[in-house]
Amino acid sequence: MLQTISPDLLPFITTVINGSLTSGHVQTVFKKARVIPILKTPALDPSDISNYRPASLLSFLSKILERVVCNQLSDYLLQNNLHDPNQSDTTASARISACLVDISSWMTAHQLKLNPNKTELLIIPGDPSAAQDLVISLSNSMISPSATARNLGVTMDNHLSFSSHVTNVTRSCQFLLYNIRRIRPFLSTQATQVLVQSLVISRLDYCNSLLAGLPLSAIHPLQMIQNAAAPLVFNLPKFSHTTPLLRSLHWLPVAARIRFKTLMLAYKAKNGPAPSYLKALVTPRTAPRSLRSTSTARLVPPSLREKGRYTSRLFSVLAPRRWNELPLGIRTAESLTVFKRQLKTYLFLKYLH
Repeated sequence: MLQTISPDLLPFITTVINGSLTSGHVQTVFKKARVIPILKTPALDPSDISNYRPASLLSFLSKILERVVCNQLSDYLLQNNLHDPNQSDTTASARISACLVDISSWMTAHQLKLNPNKTELLIIPGDPSAAQDLVISLSNSMISPSATARNLGVTMDNHLSFSSHVTNVTRSCQFLLYNIRRIRPFLSTQATQVLVQSLVISRLDYCNSLLAGLPLSAIHPLQMIQNAAAPLVFNLPKFSHTTPLLRSLHWLPVAARIRFKTLMLAYKAKNGPAPSYLKALVTPRTAPRSLRSTSTARLVPPSLREKGRYTSRLFSVLAPRRWNELPLGIRTAESLTVFKRQLKTYLFLKYLH
């Protein structure tokens, strides 16, 4: 886009963009947006309002925080016995359908609508050989199981391999890097770093704790994205040696970033301020005698009896193992800030020595 602008304006525009990226401040004039509804696909009927998607022409996105809390919905789950593990596909199908009718009625009463066309059914079986014949009904529509479903920007699959999610993140990051590379001649190193971190690295970090416990081969595409991003910041060839670049940028590799997120959650679960459901997943190890020398700040390791398809990737299993591997000085950090700083230093030495 910058290539089409008059050369006389480029220095001014470049200065404004670099200054905005460096300072983190966006001028008021750039915060104004025109919201124009556009067709989801050109072939759709323009007279049908449901075929439109609102699109903002705002260059810099602003935050909109939204949270909906409703205890009534959880009551419907209990009323329809969805927590009962001993039920056939037929029974489960009927109970889920009945629960959705209750939820749909509640939404209608509150001027909301449960859209069958945007409702997906994802079955994650504990036994890989289990049948997936479950079909539910909603507003005269039959909903069959999907191989994947998207939730809050994360693509879940029925094997919890997150392969589709990794593919989607990789593809979107490649597109972003391509666009940043096109305007790289007009950006300073510092502005490029801010741009790459905010658009690309943030995507690699988003919900990355879900990837904990996966083999390195599964997250390799994400590491390749980071390996391409680092040389771009310094305007170097794509295949430059990345380790010294990562050190210079203070970027932990992807595997270390995932471990960092898991251990940060473990610290919060052990010491606060994690939510209660997360605290319940870890148990501090208590010494038989209250002696200073026996206070090791460890977590109770998972039971060897725990077996299952996804057991090794459970937070309740993975967090104590990773936590107990940390040096004593990090486990006994007096605050989250100190723990975060020491943990990052520890992981830098471990992964980028």
